[in-house]
Order: sequence, then structure tokens, then C-alpha cells
Amino acid sequence: MSDYLLKGAVSNAINMPSITAEEAPRLKPFVKLAEVLGAFVGQVTEDPIKEVEILFDGSTATMNTRALISATLAGLIRPQVSDVNMVSAPIMVKERGIIVAEVKRDKSGVFDGYIKLTVTTEHRTRSIAGTCFSDGKPRFIQIKGINLDAEVGQHMLYTTNADAPGIIGLLGTVCGENGVNIANFQLGRNRPGGDAIALLYLDAPFPENVLDQLRAHKSIDSAKPLHFDVGVA
Repeated sequence: MSDYLLKGAVSNAINMPSITAEEAPRLKPFVKLAEVLGAFVGQVTEDPIKEVEILFDGSTATMNTRALISATLAGLIRPQVSDVNMVSAPIMVKERGIIVAEVKRDKSGVFDGYIKLTVTTEHRTRSIAGTCFSDGKPRFIQIKGINLDAEVGQHMLYTTNADAPGIIGLLGTVCGENGVNIANFQLGRNRPGGDAIALLYLDAPFPENVLDQLRAHKSIDSAKPLHFDVGVA
């Protein structure tokens, strides 16, 4: 336990994946990334999860993937079970009958390494991918197959819509009229006139009554508030 607190190392633990002192500094940012990816999907998924696939591409495939899988699963079910951790998450997932698959592959794109999480429910399959740059901060690089480069904020709003003029103005107007300050804004789309997404970075949790206004607008397919633990470790 002292090694874990001081160095991030875990050894001879019954349930928690072992992490050596040597690999801990390299692994730690990606453990956070894995947790964030799980947390994103866990917060936007309402239906019971049937299958989870975690893809490790490039350098992440050579890391301690057992620890990364545990972190992903912890983030995924924390919206439903607040006190879950890396030890209990794999057990809880197994008890719920969720199938977990791990895939490793050599570097396939511009990133040295990234993690992609794909979750399947009875009604849909959704995916999200992320990586860590030299600053060690987790970043979203793909959501719903749409490429983007987005940092992770403590309070965020995620929206989906058909790509059409006026969406940026709509989001800004609704937020402005209700005193919601937008700290930053990221957009992405798969093609002109196709599917589009937006990530809003906020100073505080998004008010529920304002969510209702957005969701009632015909141009917005979905709007989900997000919260991430991005405090300094």
C-alpha cells in the first residue's frame, strides 16, 4: 500500500492489477484516460450494457492493459455505483453478465498509442477513443466515429445533432439567456450535412431546466451533461 501511495506501484494484491514502480509513471496518465473514457460512455448510456470492447492501439498495447481495463470499467459503472473502484469494477461487471473483450493491435494511425472503448446495448453501439499527449492530460480524439481533439473538462455538455447552420448560435443563445457561461467549445462532424457533435466546457454543472430547453428544440437530437474528476493528482 505504501508503494502505491508513494510511487503508484501495486504488488502482490489479490484483486487489484499489479503495477510496478518502473511502469507507474508511464501508465498513470493512461489509467486516468481509461477512466475518463469509461465515465463518458457511462454517463451517456441509459440502457443496460451487454458488451464492452476495449481496443489498445500502438504503445498502449504494450502497457499493463489489465490495469487499464479495470480503470475503464470503474469509470463506466461509476455513474450507477459511486463507490466502485479498480478492484471492484471487474467483479461488478462480471456479476451483471457484461461481456468484456480486449483487443490489441500495432500502431494504425497518427497517434503513438490510444485507447478506444466500444459499448453495445440492446438498441445501439457507441464508441469513444482517446489518448494522452506529452503533458499527460487525457484527450478525446474520436466520438461516434467523428474525429476531434478535445481536452477533458470538469463540467461539460455533450450534444448530438444533424450538421446544419445555426446550431452554434442556438447553443450560445440558450446558454446566454440562462446565464450559463461557456468556457470553451469543440465541434466535430462526419461529413457536411451528416452527423455532428458538440462539447461545451462550462464553469459549473449544466442546469436541468436549461437542458429541457435544449432537448425540446427540434435541431438537437440529444444533450447530456457530463462531469469528470480532473483534479490534480
